[in-house]
Amino acid sequence: MTGEANEAGMSTEGPVADALVVVDVQRAFISGPEAVPGHVDLQRAVGLLLKKARAAGVPVIFLQNDGPEGASDEPETDGWRLFFPAEADEVVVRKRKDDGFDGTDLEDLLRARGIETLAICGMLSEMCLAATARTAIAKGFTVILANDAHATYDVPPGPGRSPMVPARLAARAAEWSLGDEIVLVDAADEITFATRP
Repeated sequence: MTGEANEAGMSTEGPVADALVVVDVQRAFISGPEAVPGHVDLQRAVGLLLKKARAAGVPVIFLQNDGPEGASDEPETDGWRLFFPAEADEVVVRKRKDDGFDGTDLEDLLRARGIETLAICGMLSEMCLAATARTAIAKGFTVILANDAHATYDVPPGPGRSPMVPARLAARAAEWSLGDEIVLVDAADEITFATRP
């Protein structure tokens, strides 16, 4: 983590990104009866990041999960479609695994555009978003994540005495598990994007 940090371990300085990676913000997960808890707030945060990234002219890359047959994100179903449609100059990377780098050309796309620092947002916090963020860090990218720009579902009770974990706590634990190398901020409005000509 760079710069000063508050008691929650989040940066208090406004970081600057030169790309935005939107992870699995698909209709099944962010709207309708199967949406993650707090989906309206997530829509606002991701929408804000998209607006800022587009205004700055930085690359925007959408990851789109191809779920198995019968899943809510099965390809070509309504739930599989991106909630925020990609614009003409934006890239959609389809994936079959949690990690957006695994079996895709995501790294090549970032390197070809000279990206060093990326803002990441989306879902699910402890699965696809965390897996993609970890690999990005391992590959030498600086990764910025806003607390309000990712989400997951409630974690059901586990065997024995393990209680249900509310979605917001699960999301917070997921971001905390990414360690000191990720740049965490409180809110999407704290992230800025480097202006490109």
